[in-house]
Formats: sequence, C-alpha cells, structure tokens
Amino acid sequence: MSAILSRHGQRAAIWRSWIRGLVTIAVVSVLAAAIPASAAPLEAFYGAYSGSADVIETDGTTIPRDMSVEIAGLERDRFLVSWTSVTFRTDGRVKEKSYTIEFKPADRPGVYAAAQTRNVFGHEVQFDPMSGEPFVWARIVDDTMTVFSLFVGDDGGYEMQQFDRTLEADGLHLSFSRVRNGEILKTVEADLVRD
Repeated sequence: MSAILSRHGQRAAIWRSWIRGLVTIAVVSVLAAAIPASAAPLEAFYGAYSGSADVIETDGTTIPRDMSVEIAGLERDRFLVSWTSVTFRTDGRVKEKSYTIEFKPADRPGVYAAAQTRNVFGHEVQFDPMSGEPFVWARIVDDTMTVFSLFVGDDGGYEMQQFDRTLEADGLHLSFSRVRNGEILKTVEADLVRD
C-alpha cells in the first residue's frame, strides 16, 4: 500500500512540476509579447530630407509635389518635425504648406505627444480636436516614425492623416494617407533623400 501511495505521490509531483513549467512558459510568453519590438533610436531619424512625387488626386489627375522634412532633437528626449509640401497645379499656381510640431515622450514607450500649446497653468498640452484643432501624436515602431493627425469635423465626422517615415539607406521612405470617415481621399508614396 505504501508503494502505491509513493508511486501516486511521485506522479502527483511530476504533474505539479509539468504544470509549473507550463505556467512559467505562459507567463514568459505573455511578458515577451508585451515588450515592444526593437525600435530604431530616435536619433536615427534626425536630419533633413527632400524628394518629390506625383500625387494622384481622387479625380485621377496627377499633380507633381515637392516635399521636405527635417527631424531635429531637442532636450529631454523631445524632437521637432518640420515639413513642407509644394504643389504645382496644372493652371500654373504653386501652393506651399509648412508645418512644425514639437513632440515630447508620452507615458508609453515609443509614443510621443505633440506639445502644441500651453494650458492656463502653463503646462504643455495637445490641441483640442472637439474645437476643430488637430490632435497629433507620433510613434516609432521598428524603423518607422509615424505622425498621426486626427481632425473632428463640425458634424462629428473625422479625418485622419498618417505620415509613415521609414528609414532607408539614403534617407526616408514617406507613405502618406488621408482618410475621411473611412474613405481614402489621398495617398502619397515618395523617397526622401538625406540632404
């Protein structure tokens, strides 16, 4: 009888050992999945870049556009993104738009909040999308820095602009999209060469 109990105790110990092992593997797997993929360091994006693309409008016409972006480091892991696009219309008009946004680290690794204005207490805050201002943030995943701009329209609809800037050997690849209420309005692909 004691031999049977001893064998039963051994089996129970083996099963407990297996279960502990499986639990350990499950916990390690969950923790590993929670750790973000190795992102390129912020400094890898610093520099000035320029290029051009033919933008296909929703009506099918093609419009040439020159683009440039400068990404510069600031104090305390902050950075500045300044970009300009110059559109050459078929009627000879030239339209230039420039934007500059400062980003600061958010509470999540690899995510950055736009420091666009100051509140009444002097703290840097993002714009208010419910007031028609863009809500802007950035993230770095692998070798891509993405800047998102969310606009909320007067009717409660939305427009999302997404700028993916992916590191390449000689500069950045830009992939831009503009979506309004689920409808893709514009996409642009361009290679920007480091100046």
